[in-house]
Amino acid sequence: MGRFVARRLLQMIPVFLGTTLLIFVMVHALPGDPVAALWGEKAPDPAQLAARKHQLGLDKPMLQQYFDYMSGMFTGDFGKTLAGRPVLDVITEALPVTIRLALFAFAIEIVLGIGIGLFAGLRRGKAFDKGALVITLLLISIPVPVLGFIFQTVFADDLKWVTPTVQDSNDITQLMLPAFVLGSLSLAYVARLTRTSIAENIKADYVRTAVAKGLPRRKVIGTHLLRNSLIPVITFLGTDLGALMGGAIVTEGIFNVKGVGNALYHAINLKEGSTVSGFVAFLVLVYLAAGLIVDLLYAVLDPRIRYA
Repeated sequence: MGRFVARRLLQMIPVFLGTTLLIFVMVHALPGDPVAALWGEKAPDPAQLAARKHQLGLDKPMLQQYFDYMSGMFTGDFGKTLAGRPVLDVITEALPVTIRLALFAFAIEIVLGIGIGLFAGLRRGKAFDKGALVITLLLISIPVPVLGFIFQTVFADDLKWVTPTVQDSNDITQLMLPAFVLGSLSLAYVARLTRTSIAENIKADYVRTAVAKGLPRRKVIGTHLLRNSLIPVITFLGTDLGALMGGAIVTEGIFNVKGVGNALYHAINLKEGSTVSGFVAFLVLVYLAAGLIVDLLYAVLDPRIRYA
């Protein structure tokens, strides 16, 4: 197991460097001069423009800029925005909001998705199962912006249960509606994956053997059936946590959540490569860590799995 973890950690290094380099190059390839945009509609003085670019290090070759940026990142220096604000301040201000939103959505999809899938799988072909399939199909079919608008109209405008947009991004109670919208698609997939896995494994020999031994139904379902059925679900959930944080860009825009989505949107518009690369670096680390945790959970869920 130790060798497997060490090998995976080493594999993360080229993936991390390659991804951040790709994003850095793509941001710098966007048309327009981000420094000249600081002067607005006025034409900047060439000397002032050159001095500002030299101050920000934007007069260096792109690969040199990337090397300087990565060197600073490993020492805690993420550079500065075009306005002169430390990028680390922008990241530390926006990330906690998006992390709370993503974890809230993650908890919703785990509890509701696995719960609905479990009951639907145990009652395959019955009314609950058919209803679950219809509801999850609707959630998969409706785009997130449309679903967000529907939820705003129903729960905010008609029922007056919540405000249409988030007034305080640090108030977790106000994140409930955007969290459900963010996790709705994943919830539907988790429910369907769980339902299918449960319906298939309930006919397996080890389940029939457990029932024949006279084990309580709760133990048969919880210890034998559900544990083995969750392996494909865990695979999906592992990659979905990073996807939720990335997908929060659209949801945060709909509900005016001051998180990574808003910060990334403005940073991309302003061509602030340091800010974009900082957020992307964090999201890449989340993806890589989640993938490693999923692989380790396989051995926990299925004792037959061993790593050399």
